Amino acid sequence: MNTQNEKMTNYRWVICSMLFFATTVNYMDRQVLSLTWKDFIAPEFHWTNADYGNITATFSIIYALAMLFAGKFVDWMDTKKGYLWSIGVWSFGACLHALCGIGTEWVVGLDSAEALRIAEGADLVAKIASISVTFFIIARFVLAVGEAGNFPAAIKATAEFFPKKDRAFATSIFNAGATVGALAAPVSIPFIAASFGWELAFLIIGALGFVWMGFWVFIYKKPEAHPRVNASELSYIRQDNDHEPAGTTEAPAKKMPFMQCFTYKQTWAFAFGKFMTDGVWWFFLFWTPAYLSSVYGLDSTQSAPQIFVLYLITLLSIVGGWLPTYFVEKKGMHPYAGRMRSMLIFAFFPLLALLAQPLGGMTEEFGSLAVWFPVVIIGIAGAAHQAWSANIFSTVGDMFPRSAIATVTGIGGMAGGVGAFVINMSSGVLFDYATNTQMQFMGFKGIEAGYFIIFSICAVSYLIGWVVMKMLVPTYKKINL
Repeated sequence: MNTQNEKMTNYRWVICSMLFFATTVNYMDRQVLSLTWKDFIAPEFHWTNADYGNITATFSIIYALAMLFAGKFVDWMDTKKGYLWSIGVWSFGACLHALCGIGTEWVVGLDSAEALRIAEGADLVAKIASISVTFFIIARFVLAVGEAGNFPAAIKATAEFFPKKDRAFATSIFNAGATVGALAAPVSIPFIAASFGWELAFLIIGALGFVWMGFWVFIYKKPEAHPRVNASELSYIRQDNDHEPAGTTEAPAKKMPFMQCFTYKQTWAFAFGKFMTDGVWWFFLFWTPAYLSSVYGLDSTQSAPQIFVLYLITLLSIVGGWLPTYFVEKKGMHPYAGRMRSMLIFAFFPLLALLAQPLGGMTEEFGSLAVWFPVVIIGIAGAAHQAWSANIFSTVGDMFPRSAIATVTGIGGMAGGVGAFVINMSSGVLFDYATNTQMQFMGFKGIEAGYFIIFSICAVSYLIGWVVMKMLVPTYKKINL
């Protein structure tokens, strides 16, 4: 078919918008706990920072282990069915949190949540905390298993609908859903919890995923088979050398054995980059509300403006998807080289986190305005992370065949989850220790010293990750089956 005079359709952007909304729901589901535990759940179940740290760390490690198999599952089920299973499981897990209070009451033998709140005695308090944490870990387990499929499926769909030069930009757009989800969460979830109870907050946000599934069933088909993708758009999508010419039926892709993925330096480079940096984003996501509460005395409703602005700044990450395209089209660089240069630029911005606590502590000079220094800095670091993330995800599509993209993405996601487990578990322990002992470090005391230590680790993680990735894969090398 002659496609030269045919106006190209743009259905690939409809698919990108669906990936965006799925990622938005994904991150809203993650945020419900971080925005309700301090003011609503902890007083009811007597949680400490360590309890919350254990729950978030357990979520991270389960997510990590599930990612190892989620990518292979998505490659096996293929994009449409794999995504449906993923979002269905995580939406069920999100709603399951609402039953944790009932389960705790039943096991402890108390008649109501009010009885839990007024319970006295160290043994009973410890029992309530322990049992409730166990129930929330079970709910987080289901949530983590389902959410592990989001990025493998989204990256696979992006590779199916976009040429290499556009994948980082498309990824940055759908990955911005993480920011929008985090943006919408603080201006909705605490107020739902305050008005109707924290249980309903989990149910309402969890139900959004089931709505998305209804649209996905009718919207998604492979570009070769989709009636709303014309030959001109298909030719554009299939412009890379590793695709068949437009208008042809794609032969069944040869599958890469799971263990074979681990034999390539490209897999290890991607995994190490994720290990060093995913935990930073998850720390900001899970602990920023607690940070504003512990250091500045702002509860979840009072801190809503700060968290909203923080994630509004993070939307600047969309530039991260455009920058490699600029290097490719204007500077003539190879897509992989353009991505690595972009990632190096983004790796320098998190260094600003070294100043978050020092500037935030200048309350004598700036009063209540001092809180905005760490908020803006964390927002910039978050934008840099999302820009970095869009590009590191796209390196998988650059170097691996499409039949292995979800699998390798899952392996990297597992490594990122392990990094998140380490930082969340250690943060909870460190913050309780710093508070109880009034630890001093670099001029900071108590929990502020604890946060300064974690901010410092977050600041240098990206540069370390980039250097090791560059050492493992100094130049582009395509893997062929």
